Amino acid sequence: MVLACPGANILLPRPCFPSYDAHASSNNLEVRYFDLIPEKGWEVDIEGVEALADENTVAMVVINPGNPCGSVYSHQHLKKIAETARKLGIMVVADEVYHHLSFGTNPFVPMGVFGSIVPVITLGSISKRWLVPGWRLGWLVTSDPNGILQKSKIVECIMGRLNLTSGPPTFIQGAVPQILEKTGEDFFSKVIVILREVAHICYDRIMEIPCITCPNKPEGSMFVMVKLNPSLLEDIIDDMDFCLKLAKEDSVIVLPGVALGMKNWLRITFAVEPSTLEDGLGRIKAFCQRHAKKQ
Repeated sequence: MVLACPGANILLPRPCFPSYDAHASSNNLEVRYFDLIPEKGWEVDIEGVEALADENTVAMVVINPGNPCGSVYSHQHLKKIAETARKLGIMVVADEVYHHLSFGTNPFVPMGVFGSIVPVITLGSISKRWLVPGWRLGWLVTSDPNGILQKSKIVECIMGRLNLTSGPPTFIQGAVPQILEKTGEDFFSKVIVILREVAHICYDRIMEIPCITCPNKPEGSMFVMVKLNPSLLEDIIDDMDFCLKLAKEDSVIVLPGVALGMKNWLRITFAVEPSTLEDGLGRIKAFCQRHAKKQ
């Protein structure tokens, strides 16, 4: 809403959750998608961003750690994104709600570190770190030591629209001081240990399924994107058909990639008990074996 002006467009990653598109479109922002590259850890296609942007582009969205990809970007790649945005004259909106759920080889680096290169607006939330996904309580932070967002009155516009959002339910407001003050570090450490374990299980089990490939082991968030090859299956048309039949036959729910802008991909959630994950992935494997084309 703050960035919307006649003819403006915003750059979103693909794959991407459709809520971004919906919010942008409802505020008359044209949406343009840049690709994330599976073979490079789902890094941003920088050349694609440069080709998409024009004089009406107002911002690009970066989701790190990545939902739905499970990626965590390196310092070097984030700096390259910042330098590209500066060259294009646009700001970066950094969705970092999975900030604390990083468990791989790349340490999490906040996009705000590069605020001196390009103005950054960072989005955060309690819902993921404290494992309360229905609690829609978050925050917005600007990283802009050069004062560009102030001079362009974007901060003023943000402040002027705070009254458009109603407050969270009172029980959430009452609980927040307690969970912020009293949640010990051992809780967060345990979450990371569990996520690392189930991410490893997920990757290993997927590698056992011939018609599904996983380009990268997940390093953050709770999700991974995997590639489906329907040509290896007897009666599966595409990712949507796969997901519908899997749910009906084996009671396993995965998200079809077409919902995220990538046909014949799947998003798998691994934030469940290890035994439950093993069971679910075992069912997916059995489903694929039943539907495999006969040699």
